[in-house]
Amino acid sequence: MMNLPDLQLKLIAVLFTFMTITAPITLSSQPRSVPKAPPRAEGDGPFNKLIIRGATMIDGTGAPAIGPVDIVIEKNRIAQIRTVGYPGLPIDTSGRVKAGAGDKEINAEGMYVLPGFIDVHAHMGGTSQGTSAEYVFKLWMGHGITTIRDPGCGNGADWSIEHKLKSDKNEITAPRIKAYFGIGLGNQGQALTTPELMRKWVAEAAKKGADGLKLFSLPPQLWSAAIDEAKKQGIRTAAHHAQTAVARMNVLQSARLGLTSMEHWYGLPEALFTDRTIQDYPLDYNYQNEQHRFGEAGRLWKQAAPPYSERWNNVMDELVKLDFTIVPTFTIYEASRDLMRQYRAEWHDEYTLPSLWRYYAPNRAAHGSYWFAWGTEEEVAWRENFRLWMTFVNEYKNRGGRVAAGSDAGLIYKLYGFGFIQELELLREAGFHPLEVIRAATLKGAEALGMADQIGSLEVGKLADLVLLEENPLQNLKVLYGTGALKLNEKNEPTRVGGVTYTIKDGIVYSARELLQDVRRIVKVAKEKEGFEIKPPGR
Repeated sequence: MMNLPDLQLKLIAVLFTFMTITAPITLSSQPRSVPKAPPRAEGDGPFNKLIIRGATMIDGTGAPAIGPVDIVIEKNRIAQIRTVGYPGLPIDTSGRVKAGAGDKEINAEGMYVLPGFIDVHAHMGGTSQGTSAEYVFKLWMGHGITTIRDPGCGNGADWSIEHKLKSDKNEITAPRIKAYFGIGLGNQGQALTTPELMRKWVAEAAKKGADGLKLFSLPPQLWSAAIDEAKKQGIRTAAHHAQTAVARMNVLQSARLGLTSMEHWYGLPEALFTDRTIQDYPLDYNYQNEQHRFGEAGRLWKQAAPPYSERWNNVMDELVKLDFTIVPTFTIYEASRDLMRQYRAEWHDEYTLPSLWRYYAPNRAAHGSYWFAWGTEEEVAWRENFRLWMTFVNEYKNRGGRVAAGSDAGLIYKLYGFGFIQELELLREAGFHPLEVIRAATLKGAEALGMADQIGSLEVGKLADLVLLEENPLQNLKVLYGTGALKLNEKNEPTRVGGVTYTIKDGIVYSARELLQDVRRIVKVAKEKEGFEIKPPGR
C-alpha cells in the first residue's frame, strides 16, 4: 500500500477503507494509532427498577403519541408500560408500580419519551480528523443515539471489535456498535483477487466478530462471492456503489444477489437508466478530481428515468419485494446544495474541534473537500438532484420499502450527532410524516441491523434504550439538536428550548446535557492550546 500523507489518507481513514477499480487495497488490522475510549465515568444504573413516570410516549412503531404513561425498566429490559390517566387531568396514582429501596424514579410529567436513536451509517472518527473516541461517542449519546453501525471500521478491525465489546458491557460511554468490516480489513495486505480468497476472508471476518461487510468497488464476481459467503456466515452487507465499479454492478443487480442495504444513492440512478448505460461524464472528467466527482454527481438523477415512469416503478417495486434497505444519508450531501449554510452551522463554534475544522477545509488532495470552485450552478443542480432523489425515497417508503436513518458525519462540514438530527429534518423534507421520521430513526434502523426483536421501539421485553426530552419532537425536530431550538418567550426575548435531557442505554441513565458539556470542554481546551478561532474557509 502506498505511503500517502495524512490528508490523502482521509479517503481511507473515514469513508472508504478500501478503493480500487479491480481489487481491494487491504488495510492492516490496526492501520494507525487511534486513541481508545476511556473507562465509563458517566451514567447511573442499571437499577433493579427504573421507573419513568408520566411521560408522553412516541413508541417508534408509527403509532401516535400516547400519555401519560409509566415505563418500568428492570435492569436493562422494559418490563411494563402502563397508561396512568389522561392529558390535562391529574395523574391516576391508583395501581402505579411502587419503587423500592435502591430503585430510581424519573418524574417525566410533561416530557416525551422515544426509543433510542439508531444511526446506521456512523464512522467512529480517527487520527486524521483528530477526533477521539470520547469526543465522537459523547456527541452521539448527547443526541440520544444509543446504537450505531460503523460501515468500514476505518480505525481497524481490532479497535472496532474492542470498542464494540466494551460498549456491550457498558465499560465505556458509547452507543451499541455494529461493526461492518470494509472488504479486506485485517487481511495484512493480501489482495482479494479471486472468489475463493474473498470467501475465505469473509469467513474469517465473521469469526473475528464482524456484524457485516461494507462493499465499495469490486468486480462482479467478487461482489457475488462476498455477498453469498456473508449470507452463509449469517452476517449482513452494505454497499457504496462507487462510480469506479457501478457500470458493472448497480443497486438492482447487487440487491438481486442478496445485498442487505445500499448507502447514499450511487448505483440507484444507474439502475434507472433507460437511454444510456453509463453516467454522462464530461470528456475531461477525472474521478480523482473531487469537484468533478461531486459536481457531476449532482447532475446524475436527471439522467435517470423520471418519477413514476415504467422503469422507475419497476425498479422500485422489485427492490421492495427484495426487502431491501435504503440508507440515503441525505445530510452528508447537504453542503452541496448550500455550502455556506453548512459551514456556518451554529454548533461548529462550540462543538467542532480545530483538527476537524481543518479536515473539512477545501483541499484538492482530500476526500470530501471538493470546494475548488463551488458556485451557483453546482448548488442549483444539487437542489434538483435532491428533489428527484427525495421523491424516490419517499415513495419507496410509501410502498413498504425500508428506509433507515444514517448520517455519515465526520466530513463535508457534518458533525457527529448534529448531522443525524439534520438527517431527520431532511427525511421530513422528503415527505415523511414526523412519526415516519422517528420510525426511520428507530425501528427501521433496528430492522436494517436485524435487531428489531431487541431495540428500535418501546415495547415490553425489549432492551431499555430510550430518549427523554422536554419538548415535542413531532412538532419541531429541531428540539433534538444539542443546541436546542430558538423560541421567543413571553417577555419577547429569544430563548433556547429542547435538547435531549436523558439518554438511557441498557437501563443506564446518562445526562445528555452533561455529555455535551464534556464535548464543549474538549473543544475549548483544544482551541486554547492552539489559540484557534473558527473562521469561514478562505478567511
